[in-house]
Amino acid sequence: MSATIEIRSSVELPSVREAITLKTSDGLNLVGELAMPVGRPPVATLITLHPLPTHGGFMDSHLLRKAANRLPEIADLAVLRFNTRGTESPHGKSDGEFGDGITEAADVQAAIHFAVSRGLPNIWLVGWSFGTELAIKYGFDAPIEGVILLSPPLRRAKDEDLARWIGNRRQMLAIVPEHDDYLQPDAAAKRFAMIAQARVIGVDDAKHLWVGEIATARVLNEIVLAVNPARYPLPTTWQPN
Repeated sequence: MSATIEIRSSVELPSVREAITLKTSDGLNLVGELAMPVGRPPVATLITLHPLPTHGGFMDSHLLRKAANRLPEIADLAVLRFNTRGTESPHGKSDGEFGDGITEAADVQAAIHFAVSRGLPNIWLVGWSFGTELAIKYGFDAPIEGVILLSPPLRRAKDEDLARWIGNRRQMLAIVPEHDDYLQPDAAAKRFAMIAQARVIGVDDAKHLWVGEIATARVLNEIVLAVNPARYPLPTTWQPN
Protein backbone atom coordinates (compact mmCIF):
# COMPACT_ATOMS: atom_id res chain seq x y z
CA MET A 1 0.00 0.00 0.00
CA SER A 2 1.29 3.47 -0.87
CA ALA A 3 2.02 5.82 1.98
CA THR A 4 -0.53 8.47 2.88
CA ILE A 5 0.61 11.97 1.88
CA GLU A 6 -0.07 15.00 4.03
CA ILE A 7 -1.34 17.85 1.87
CA ARG A 8 1.05 20.68 2.57
CA SER A 9 2.59 23.64 0.76
CA SER A 10 4.76 21.85 -1.80
CA VAL A 11 2.46 18.90 -2.56
CA GLU A 12 1.40 18.53 -6.19
CA LEU A 13 -1.44 16.04 -6.61
CA PRO A 14 -2.28 14.30 -9.90
CA SER A 15 -3.89 16.34 -12.66
CA VAL A 16 -3.84 16.65 -16.43
CA ARG A 17 -1.84 19.80 -17.12
CA GLU A 18 -1.82 21.62 -20.42
CA ALA A 19 0.21 24.67 -21.37
CA ILE A 20 -2.18 27.04 -23.15
CA THR A 21 -2.00 30.32 -25.02
CA LEU A 22 -4.85 32.79 -24.70
CA LYS A 23 -5.47 35.09 -27.68
CA THR A 24 -6.77 38.56 -26.84
CA SER A 25 -9.00 40.68 -29.04
CA ASP A 26 -6.17 43.20 -29.41
CA GLY A 27 -3.74 40.61 -30.73
CA LEU A 28 -1.72 39.52 -27.71
CA ASN A 29 -0.66 36.02 -26.68
CA LEU A 30 -1.00 35.30 -22.97
CA VAL A 31 0.83 32.44 -21.26
CA GLY A 32 -1.37 30.07 -19.28
CA GLU A 33 -2.02 26.60 -17.94
CA LEU A 34 -5.12 24.46 -17.58
CA ALA A 35 -5.15 21.78 -14.87
CA MET A 36 -7.92 19.16 -15.08
CA PRO A 37 -8.96 16.12 -13.04
CA VAL A 38 -7.49 12.82 -14.20
CA GLY A 39 -9.94 10.46 -15.89
CA ARG A 40 -13.12 12.39 -15.16
CA PRO A 41 -14.73 15.68 -16.17
CA PRO A 42 -14.60 18.69 -13.86
CA VAL A 43 -17.67 19.74 -11.92
CA ALA A 44 -16.78 23.42 -12.11
CA THR A 45 -14.05 25.71 -13.44
CA LEU A 46 -11.92 28.33 -11.74
CA ILE A 47 -10.39 31.07 -13.87
CA THR A 48 -7.81 32.65 -11.60
CA LEU A 49 -6.79 36.31 -11.78
CA HIS A 50 -3.48 37.01 -10.08
CA PRO A 51 -2.28 39.83 -7.80
CA LEU A 52 -0.67 43.04 -9.03
CA PRO A 53 2.17 42.20 -11.44
CA THR A 54 4.06 45.40 -10.64
CA HIS A 55 4.33 44.10 -7.06
CA GLY A 56 5.27 40.50 -7.79
CA GLY A 57 1.90 38.99 -8.67
CA PHE A 58 1.65 36.36 -11.41
CA MET A 59 -0.09 33.09 -12.28
CA ASP A 60 2.29 31.20 -9.96
CA SER A 61 1.44 33.28 -6.87
CA HIS A 62 1.15 30.74 -4.08
CA LEU A 63 -2.63 30.48 -3.56
CA LEU A 64 -3.26 30.08 -7.29
CA ARG A 65 -0.45 27.55 -7.69
CA LYS A 66 -1.75 25.52 -4.75
CA ALA A 67 -5.28 25.62 -6.16
CA ALA A 68 -3.97 24.14 -9.41
CA ASN A 69 -1.85 21.59 -7.52
CA ARG A 70 -4.68 20.32 -5.34
CA LEU A 71 -8.20 21.10 -6.50
CA PRO A 72 -8.40 19.05 -9.73
CA GLU A 73 -7.74 15.89 -7.70
CA ILE A 74 -9.51 16.53 -4.40
CA ALA A 75 -12.36 18.79 -5.54
CA ASP A 76 -13.04 17.80 -9.20
CA LEU A 77 -12.29 21.31 -10.43
CA ALA A 78 -10.62 22.63 -13.56
CA VAL A 79 -8.15 25.42 -12.73
CA LEU A 80 -7.13 27.87 -15.44
CA ARG A 81 -4.24 30.21 -14.61
CA PHE A 82 -2.61 32.77 -16.86
CA ASN A 83 -0.29 35.77 -16.81
CA THR A 84 -2.02 39.01 -17.69
CA ARG A 85 -0.41 41.22 -20.33
CA GLY A 86 3.23 42.03 -19.71
CA THR A 87 3.43 39.64 -16.74
CA GLU A 88 6.23 37.08 -16.40
CA SER A 89 6.38 33.98 -14.21
CA PRO A 90 8.23 30.64 -14.32
CA HIS A 91 5.68 29.61 -16.97
CA GLY A 92 6.79 32.42 -19.30
CA LYS A 93 5.96 36.00 -20.19
CA SER A 94 2.75 37.23 -21.76
CA ASP A 95 2.81 39.76 -24.60
CA GLY A 96 2.06 43.42 -24.05
CA GLU A 97 2.44 45.85 -21.18
CA PHE A 98 0.69 46.32 -17.84
CA GLY A 99 -2.50 48.31 -18.42
CA ASP A 100 -3.38 49.27 -14.82
CA GLY A 101 -6.52 47.15 -14.94
CA ILE A 102 -7.94 48.82 -18.05
CA THR A 103 -6.58 46.99 -21.08
CA GLU A 104 -6.64 43.80 -18.99
CA ALA A 105 -10.37 43.69 -19.78
CA ALA A 106 -9.36 41.89 -22.99
CA ASP A 107 -7.27 39.42 -20.99
CA VAL A 108 -10.23 38.43 -18.81
CA GLN A 109 -12.43 38.11 -21.89
CA ALA A 110 -9.82 35.89 -23.59
CA ALA A 111 -9.68 33.54 -20.60
CA ILE A 112 -13.46 33.26 -20.41
CA HIS A 113 -13.71 32.71 -24.16
CA PHE A 114 -11.15 29.91 -23.92
CA ALA A 115 -13.04 28.19 -21.11
CA VAL A 116 -16.35 28.48 -22.95
CA SER A 117 -14.81 27.21 -26.20
CA ARG A 118 -13.50 24.15 -24.35
CA GLY A 119 -16.92 23.44 -22.92
CA LEU A 120 -15.69 23.80 -19.35
CA PRO A 121 -18.62 23.82 -16.91
CA ASN A 122 -19.80 26.26 -14.24
CA ILE A 123 -17.17 28.95 -14.68
CA TRP A 124 -16.12 31.14 -11.75
CA LEU A 125 -13.63 34.00 -11.69
CA VAL A 126 -11.33 33.77 -8.68
CA GLY A 127 -9.43 37.01 -8.19
CA TRP A 128 -6.76 37.80 -5.63
CA SER A 129 -6.01 41.43 -4.77
CA PHE A 130 -5.54 43.16 -8.17
CA GLY A 131 -7.31 40.17 -9.69
CA THR A 132 -10.45 41.00 -7.69
CA GLU A 133 -10.56 44.40 -9.38
CA LEU A 134 -10.59 42.69 -12.78
CA ALA A 135 -13.29 40.24 -11.68
CA ILE A 136 -15.54 43.02 -10.39
CA LYS A 137 -15.02 45.35 -13.36
CA TYR A 138 -15.32 42.76 -16.13
CA GLY A 139 -17.26 39.81 -14.74
CA PHE A 140 -20.68 41.36 -14.21
CA ASP A 141 -21.98 40.53 -17.71
CA ALA A 142 -19.78 37.50 -18.50
CA PRO A 143 -21.00 33.90 -18.99
CA ILE A 144 -19.96 32.86 -15.49
CA GLU A 145 -21.62 31.61 -12.32
CA GLY A 146 -19.99 34.20 -10.11
CA VAL A 147 -16.83 35.68 -8.66
CA ILE A 148 -14.75 34.85 -5.61
CA LEU A 149 -12.71 37.78 -4.32
CA LEU A 150 -9.64 37.13 -2.17
CA SER A 151 -8.35 40.21 -0.33
CA PRO A 152 -10.29 42.74 -2.42
CA PRO A 153 -8.69 46.22 -2.13
CA LEU A 154 -11.58 48.02 -3.87
CA ARG A 155 -9.23 50.67 -5.19
CA ARG A 156 -9.47 50.40 -8.99
CA ALA A 157 -12.95 48.89 -8.63
CA LYS A 158 -15.17 51.77 -7.56
CA ASP A 159 -18.71 51.95 -6.22
CA GLU A 160 -20.01 52.40 -9.77
CA ASP A 161 -18.39 49.07 -10.67
CA LEU A 162 -20.02 47.40 -7.68
CA ALA A 163 -23.37 48.93 -8.65
CA ARG A 164 -23.35 46.90 -11.88
CA TRP A 165 -23.79 43.79 -9.73
CA ILE A 166 -27.04 44.98 -8.16
CA GLY A 167 -29.79 42.57 -9.18
CA ASN A 168 -27.25 40.41 -11.02
CA ARG A 169 -27.85 36.66 -11.25
CA ARG A 170 -24.11 36.03 -10.72
CA GLN A 171 -22.92 35.22 -7.23
CA MET A 172 -20.26 37.18 -5.36
CA LEU A 173 -18.17 35.97 -2.43
CA ALA A 174 -15.54 38.18 -0.80
CA ILE A 175 -13.03 36.51 1.54
CA VAL A 176 -11.39 39.24 3.57
CA PRO A 177 -8.46 38.88 6.00
CA GLU A 178 -8.82 40.41 9.44
CA HIS A 179 -5.49 42.21 9.09
CA ASP A 180 -5.69 43.15 5.42
CA ASP A 181 -3.54 46.10 4.40
CA TYR A 182 -6.23 47.70 2.24
CA LEU A 183 -9.76 46.63 3.20
CA GLN A 184 -10.75 44.85 6.39
CA PRO A 185 -13.93 42.84 7.01
CA ASP A 186 -16.14 45.52 8.59
CA ALA A 187 -15.31 48.07 5.91
CA ALA A 188 -15.74 45.42 3.22
CA ALA A 189 -19.21 44.54 4.52
CA LYS A 190 -20.25 48.18 4.15
CA ARG A 191 -18.82 48.52 0.64
CA PHE A 192 -20.50 45.33 -0.60
CA ALA A 193 -23.81 45.95 1.19
CA MET A 194 -25.42 47.38 -1.95
CA ILE A 195 -25.21 43.94 -3.61
CA ALA A 196 -27.86 41.63 -2.17
CA GLN A 197 -26.20 38.42 -3.39
CA ALA A 198 -22.73 39.38 -2.13
CA ARG A 199 -21.39 37.55 0.90
CA VAL A 200 -18.42 38.79 2.90
CA ILE A 201 -16.47 36.30 4.98
CA GLY A 202 -13.96 37.74 7.43
CA VAL A 203 -11.05 35.47 8.32
CA ASP A 204 -9.52 35.95 11.76
CA ASP A 205 -5.75 36.41 12.06
CA ALA A 206 -5.22 36.32 8.29
CA LYS A 207 -3.32 38.89 6.21
CA HIS A 208 -3.50 40.12 2.63
CA LEU A 209 -1.02 37.55 1.31
CA TRP A 210 -2.61 34.52 3.05
CA VAL A 211 0.77 33.18 4.20
CA GLY A 212 0.86 29.73 5.81
CA GLU A 213 -0.98 26.45 5.39
CA ILE A 214 -3.79 27.40 7.78
CA ALA A 215 -4.65 30.44 5.67
CA THR A 216 -4.26 28.52 2.40
CA ALA A 217 -6.51 25.69 3.57
CA ARG A 218 -9.17 28.16 4.72
CA VAL A 219 -9.23 29.94 1.36
CA LEU A 220 -9.33 26.74 -0.69
CA ASN A 221 -12.09 25.30 1.49
CA GLU A 222 -14.21 28.44 1.10
CA ILE A 223 -13.74 28.28 -2.68
CA VAL A 224 -14.79 24.63 -2.81
CA LEU A 225 -17.77 25.23 -0.51
CA ALA A 226 -18.98 27.86 -2.98
CA VAL A 227 -18.41 26.01 -6.26
CA ASN A 228 -18.62 22.28 -5.40
CA PRO A 229 -19.94 21.85 -1.86
CA ALA A 230 -20.12 18.06 -2.29
CA ARG A 231 -16.32 18.02 -1.89
CA TYR A 232 -16.27 20.21 1.24
CA PRO A 233 -14.41 20.03 3.56
CA LEU A 234 -11.21 19.27 1.73
CA PRO A 235 -9.10 16.38 3.00
CA THR A 236 -5.79 17.07 4.72
CA THR A 237 -4.22 13.86 3.45
CA TRP A 238 -4.22 11.96 0.15
CA GLN A 239 -3.80 8.28 -0.58
CA PRO A 240 -2.34 7.32 -4.01
CA ASN A 241 -4.24 4.62 -5.85
